[in-house]
Amino acid sequence: MTARPSPTSTLDGGPAGRGNTRIGVVTFPGSLDDRDTQRAIRRAGAEPVALWHRDRDLKQVDAVVLPGGFSYGDYLRAGAISRFSPVMETLIDQARAGLPVLGICNGFQVLTEAHLLPGAMLGNNHLHFICREQKLRVENAETAWTADYTAGQEIHIPLKNMDGRYVADERTLDMLEAEGRVAFRYLGMNPNGSLRDIAGITNEAGNVVGLMPHPEHAVEPGIGTGGTDGLGFFTSILKKLVNL
Repeated sequence: MTARPSPTSTLDGGPAGRGNTRIGVVTFPGSLDDRDTQRAIRRAGAEPVALWHRDRDLKQVDAVVLPGGFSYGDYLRAGAISRFSPVMETLIDQARAGLPVLGICNGFQVLTEAHLLPGAMLGNNHLHFICREQKLRVENAETAWTADYTAGQEIHIPLKNMDGRYVADERTLDMLEAEGRVAFRYLGMNPNGSLRDIAGITNEAGNVVGLMPHPEHAVEPGIGTGGTDGLGFFTSILKKLVNL
């Protein structure tokens, strides 16, 4: 049996980080991008902290990322089972109290299932898994996770999903638009049929953000798509926490 890493180590055995800011990354059964997310956090200058789905203790982290993957095999619905993991009981309470939380792909699905973000994620309208570089427009640059971007900025972020179609009733969609809570919108093409081309949203307070594309795969040249447009997510939260 392989021991889980301590709070001061990373899953790949590398250094714990270069600052005092600690960002937790939750691993569920079926998570695929937890190590990539830890790498992105370390790249931004913070300390990644491994969080296990069965533990209620968040280890006094300053923020949390729910990474991509296929937690519990996406049985029932994507993110539906993970929403009831012990770690989520603590996370839901802390997020409502202001803890910054980022949900990437499957993490976004978990956030909607936990009702930390409105709406739901359904299967892609073309019924196929999609994996490609995706052009996005930043719609809200005032959240805890987007402050290093500017409103209207166009970025390229990798996208890979089977259940990436964001849906909500018209009243909810109108509310998100009116309150500026659409954080990102697909440009060039809508890859999964998401209503109003929505790629990511935020809660009213701006501390919880979910999106389908994977910024952790775009943080350094020569890896992934070779771009760095995703690094701003992790530098944004680092600057937000340092300035608190």
